[in-house]
Amino acid sequence: MKLALVGCGLLGASVIAMASGVLPVDEARTIAERVWPVLVFVASVTVVAELAARAGVFDVTASLLARLSRGRTIVLWLLVVLLAVLCTAFLSLDTTAVLLTPVVIAVARANGLPALPFAFTTVWLANTASLVLPVSNLTNLLAVHRMPSADPAAFVLLMAGPAAIAIGITVLLLWVRYATRLRGRFAPAPLPHLVDPVLFWISAGTVTAMMPLLVSGLEPWIPATVAALVLLAVYGWRARGALHPSLVPWSMLLFASGLFLAAGVADAAGLLQLVTAWLGSGDDLASLWGVAGAGALAANVNNNLPAYLALEPAAADSPARLAALLVGVNAGPLVTPWASLATLLWHARLRAEGVEVPWRHFVLWGLLAAPLVVALAVLPLAR
Repeated sequence: MKLALVGCGLLGASVIAMASGVLPVDEARTIAERVWPVLVFVASVTVVAELAARAGVFDVTASLLARLSRGRTIVLWLLVVLLAVLCTAFLSLDTTAVLLTPVVIAVARANGLPALPFAFTTVWLANTASLVLPVSNLTNLLAVHRMPSADPAAFVLLMAGPAAIAIGITVLLLWVRYATRLRGRFAPAPLPHLVDPVLFWISAGTVTAMMPLLVSGLEPWIPATVAALVLLAVYGWRARGALHPSLVPWSMLLFASGLFLAAGVADAAGLLQLVTAWLGSGDDLASLWGVAGAGALAANVNNNLPAYLALEPAAADSPARLAALLVGVNAGPLVTPWASLATLLWHARLRAEGVEVPWRHFVLWGLLAAPLVVALAVLPLAR
């Protein structure tokens, strides 16, 4: 609700700016043409993830991982790491935070394991693993169209080194933090009961088919929308009561729309030129660290999406600088709870599950992790 109110406020202010001539209508139209595919993708992939979760796809997958681990806690944790990376890469960081977090907590509890190591694994990897693909993060979808080639393969090649380092350092720090709690063995719990096996298999097949199509070169909103329509039709046939307008993330869409237009107003007013001048130019390591550091700092002070929008003009002239900015705003938001929407959603799900988050520990470990992850992940980008 708060996100929706903020979004409505930003949209209202942007309409006033257009009416007063601060934001020309043509520029507003250009912004709309740029962001509508992004918003359609976010809405569609959220619907797909929500309906797949209700069909039991995530529950069964996590339970199968527990069986695959053969009762070894550290192996189960590593498999959860892999699942979190894949979920974030293909279904976005918000899906990992909202849908995967309660699943891994339930699996941990069912097998008599501590919940916090698995919960912190999902939230840290939701942020740092969001560097992998264009569809992993809203910021990536915006950045990829600023690059010389909008081909997903070009994005993956550019971000492969930073993503691998960010994920590797994250996993290493999580292991150091929770090593003593990830030892030992457990007796794997039975697989969860499927209320509707037909719904489960169609949902699992739809998600499996959609994932490679997201990086096939098609506009990501196309396979995501087709998958959403398929699952909506199947649910209309098998479980119509589960269909509700709340499946669509209206608050997030309003918030993002308001931010896009507000950034356009700021750019039209010349406010973002100050940021561009401050960050300078150049693809050397010091310059890239400056861009990434500014992104991480702005994200932790405010939020990663407005941080990206504010700093994009200072980085859009170079793929390496744009990639460094993504490292900062994607992998850097590990310190403050509000640094990324995924962290806020993750916290809300933990509270719903009755898991208390020691925020002091979250911030202290984030102060260690964020600078280390960002600084090292930028190294492959330097010329």
